Amino acid sequence: MEINPNFSLEECPVCRGCGFVVHEGGWNVQVECADCSAHTVYVEYADETQKKEAEKQVVKLWNMGKVIKSDSGG
Repeated sequence: MEINPNFSLEECPVCRGCGFVVHEGGWNVQVECADCSAHTVYVEYADETQKKEAEKQVVKLWNMGKVIKSDSGG
């Protein structure tokens, strides 16, 4: 898992924690909250050009507040 800190991210829309751009497996990227694990959908990419575009997409989703949060029952 690669974490890229070089993006302008708003606070987490769920808990106001810190978000990180996370690459997994070298083929997808998402933004995830370090505190509550809320995250964007992942966006797939096949090369460096697509990777940069995918990063822009997930950062935009995060900054718009479009995240997935799974609460543990209760």
